[in-house]
Amino acid sequence: MQLRKLGASSLMVSPIGVGFWGIVGGDYWGAQDETDTLGAARAALDNGINFFDTAEGYGDGYSEEMLGRALKGRRDEAVIASKVSATNLAPAAVRAACERSLQRLGTDVIDLYQVHWPSRNVSFEDTMATLLDLQSAGKIRVIGVSNFGKLDMPDMLAFGRYDANQLPYSLLWRAIEFDIQPQCVEGNISILPYSPLNQALLTGRYRNADEMPYSRTRTRHFRGDRRDSRHGTAGFETETFAAVEAIRQICADIGQEMVHVALAWLLRKPAVTSVLAGARNPQQVESNLIAGGLSLSAETMRRLDEATDDLKRTLGPDPDMWGTGADSRYR
Repeated sequence: MQLRKLGASSLMVSPIGVGFWGIVGGDYWGAQDETDTLGAARAALDNGINFFDTAEGYGDGYSEEMLGRALKGRRDEAVIASKVSATNLAPAAVRAACERSLQRLGTDVIDLYQVHWPSRNVSFEDTMATLLDLQSAGKIRVIGVSNFGKLDMPDMLAFGRYDANQLPYSLLWRAIEFDIQPQCVEGNISILPYSPLNQALLTGRYRNADEMPYSRTRTRHFRGDRRDSRHGTAGFETETFAAVEAIRQICADIGQEMVHVALAWLLRKPAVTSVLAGARNPQQVESNLIAGGLSLSAETMRRLDEATDDLKRTLGPDPDMWGTGADSRYR
């Protein structure tokens, strides 16, 4: 698998990465066997996938612990990305969080250390100064952010360089294309898409909202009265599933599975360096590998864009999948 350069850094990462959120299991993701988790990470390494993304907030450190176990004896083959939570962005808290993550991961250095969500209580200047200190001390190699919007991006950059912004991005969620992606292109900042299958909407398994597990119907695609939703809007279920059906037809026309096409589409988008695809077992790793090797024609890319343009305009430029207006966490 041909590696890609992360931003302006020296890190080289596989175009398909392994997202380590889903392995925490629980009510949201469902039961997870630790043997499957370990097998998925090892299958990824065996097949040239070197990029693994986790966070201290995933399962209260459990995800980091499992990744550390999975990479034991093979740490030198992997690029580890982790995240510090928004509640831990004061200088002393960042340092303590980093040390805890290092211990759980069983490593001396985190390759990409990201601010999970921006804080509205701690200045970007203080947080960035601490991250730069950790970088100078050899605790982290490259600084990144996650969920930074069109205003937060330049505000953070004013105090130091970061090389990646991890963002929700998929065929059904193209909000970052309005204001954020152009900044990433201009600044040579890698986009790391998460939720590339849009909470299972792009697996091809579901044809209407009522078929989906309640844990996957909380985004703004769905009605605000569905269980655990917090956005309080009417949602766009008709528009969303019309787009899914249009994508399904395009995939049938080219003889490819929707899940592979959805990931491959992202890999051809500006500034996208690596797509963080969840993999809870070796079989899912093998499926993601197909997407990494799939080349979509310019005509197919055009058709996919056109099939989702209306939904993109309807959902608008706010990248928060779960809230909007006063409830949005982006600025």
